Amino acid sequence: MSTPSSSQGAPLATEKRETFSSRKLFILSAIGSAVGLGNIWRFPYVAYENGGGAFLIPYLVAILCAGIPLLFLDYSIGHRYRGSAPLAYRRANRKAEVLGWWQVLICFVIAIYYAAIIAWAAMYCWFSITKSWEKNADGAGGFFMGDFLQVQDEVTVGFDFVGSVFFPMLCVWLLAIVIMVAGVNKGISRANAIFMPLLIIMFLVLVVQSVFLPGAVDGLNTFFTPNFEALSNPSVWAAAFGHIFFSLSVAFGIMVTYSSYMKRKSDLTGSGYVVAFANSSFELLAGIGVFAALGFMAYNAGSSVDEVATSGIGLAFIAFPTIVSQAPLGSVIGVLFFGSLVFAGMTSLISILEVIVAAFQDKLGWKRQSATLVVVLPVALISMLLFPTTTGLYLLDTMDAFVNQFGILACALVIVIVFGAGLGMLPKLAKHLNRHSSIKLGTGWMVLVGGIGPAALGYMLINEVQSKMAESYSGYPVWFNGVFGWGMAGLLIVGAVLLSLVPWSRNSKINDPEFDQHRANVEAEEVPEVTGKEY
Repeated sequence: MSTPSSSQGAPLATEKRETFSSRKLFILSAIGSAVGLGNIWRFPYVAYENGGGAFLIPYLVAILCAGIPLLFLDYSIGHRYRGSAPLAYRRANRKAEVLGWWQVLICFVIAIYYAAIIAWAAMYCWFSITKSWEKNADGAGGFFMGDFLQVQDEVTVGFDFVGSVFFPMLCVWLLAIVIMVAGVNKGISRANAIFMPLLIIMFLVLVVQSVFLPGAVDGLNTFFTPNFEALSNPSVWAAAFGHIFFSLSVAFGIMVTYSSYMKRKSDLTGSGYVVAFANSSFELLAGIGVFAALGFMAYNAGSSVDEVATSGIGLAFIAFPTIVSQAPLGSVIGVLFFGSLVFAGMTSLISILEVIVAAFQDKLGWKRQSATLVVVLPVALISMLLFPTTTGLYLLDTMDAFVNQFGILACALVIVIVFGAGLGMLPKLAKHLNRHSSIKLGTGWMVLVGGIGPAALGYMLINEVQSKMAESYSGYPVWFNGVFGWGMAGLLIVGAVLLSLVPWSRNSKINDPEFDQHRANVEAEEVPEVTGKEY
């Protein structure tokens, strides 16, 4: 554990660290973080585009060889060192603190635009009832880009506000602030205990309704029919590893933070398997629901599913409204689909915000309410300034492409190299995971994290850099991608270094007797290192 300099004086009393009241609530919150917008609008198309049913093979390999091992790495660091990402990494090694702040700043950028998408989905719940897009001559696409977002032609930064986006965003931020102020148990746990069951019920109803639509079978055949030749293409395997990596919220600092709230005697690996496979089960369910609906859309248009299949914003806000207009009980389908996006988005947003709040709470020693208001209010204000505007879509698209992909891959690669080859901490972390876990880890886990992990991340990072440098992203001006893409990704690293240099407050969590007792208990309970047959 790093200790503050003597000039800081005697530590002051610190607020007792919260813990999840039960393992069930931790699992529910971790699943809520993992199950986000990408599960619903990205996975189905990624699977379809990369071999259909055959994609499940590299997908499963990616879960077992990269997703779950790296998830366990986050769990072990957060639970052993009992802190937010910056504090946990600092307690592991003083120089590693900067990695935690890198993750905090990545979450900051994601949070400011993630709220905008949730607001869009909330408005589309209402539009599904009124079918407002039918009044636009250019259909759902024209309504989304024109009537709703009012996107201007010039790619720049403007401050012409769009009321139909501003006010739902304001509601999203007010709800998020209320949840965050309430804390881990009264806020985050309760929100996930409400949102996750509603999400699952709504999505199950949506899937059942979709599979009985005319043409649904054609959509499911398109989704599941395997193309085994695709497995010989390295890009298919890279797509599987990349999707799993982002889907499980690995290396965002989220799971480090959440696991720090678990009780001392916790089944870390058993919980991790539950979270990972619950997330994958939801993705498979999303694939069934989405492609059944796309099958109906193709049937109604007299075209093939290949011609209507899409992902991301195009799927959610252009293709699905078309389905809503054409399907029996279309309004119900729309409310269920967009309501699912709202709930999935909110559970992910609060986990992203918790990374930021916990970091400043630990470093500055503030109480929960003060830390939340001082940290989240500026995040909300920046979000409300940039994204409910006629140029907000361009900013969102660029930041998501560079920070949520390129930035996180680079951060994750550095972390696995530092903790694997640099600090040689994997044996110690394996011991920690094995203390009370139902599934023991050994040499196999260390090889996957220290070998397969860096190799997969390095390959994806190189591909990402090459693709971004080959041509201007989305045809946007070079200056725009330079400032809000490359510039933003680079600025996060500079910001992380500067934040790591800020002295820890005298009453920060770095001076925490509770952690000293926790560390003593951990070291007394650790089992001998295991090797060989275990994962």
